[in-house]
Amino acid sequence: MAAAPRGLAVAVTAEALYLANLTVLPGLAFVALAVLGWYWRRADAPLVRNHLRQTLWVSGVGGALIALVASSLLFVHAEHDFVRGGSLWVVVVLYFTVVHSTLVLFGILGLARAMAGQSFRFPLIGPRLLP
Repeated sequence: MAAAPRGLAVAVTAEALYLANLTVLPGLAFVALAVLGWYWRRADAPLVRNHLRQTLWVSGVGGALIALVASSLLFVHAEHDFVRGGSLWVVVVLYFTVVHSTLVLFGILGLARAMAGQSFRFPLIGPRLLP
């Protein structure tokens, strides 16, 4: 049986906190993830650095994507009949559901990669992997 890569538990914890932030403990899990990231910020294990960097970055960018686009849809269409007809709410809820579900799905994939001792880069919005 092969030994686990260095930092495996921290990488798995980072991905689990990312998923908890999106699903059951929004905000609280993000604070715990930020504390974990601050505590392990100088880790020499690439697995730890990459998973922490990915989860912290995507938590911020993903939250901004959801909040800014949904609020801009509300703001831009506030003066039009689009709001009164109810169509805007369908668009906003559909957008939120698609983006949120995509972030959760990629979080599950990141958790699986962390448990396998492999690095993971979130598609499109994830920062580049560190060497």
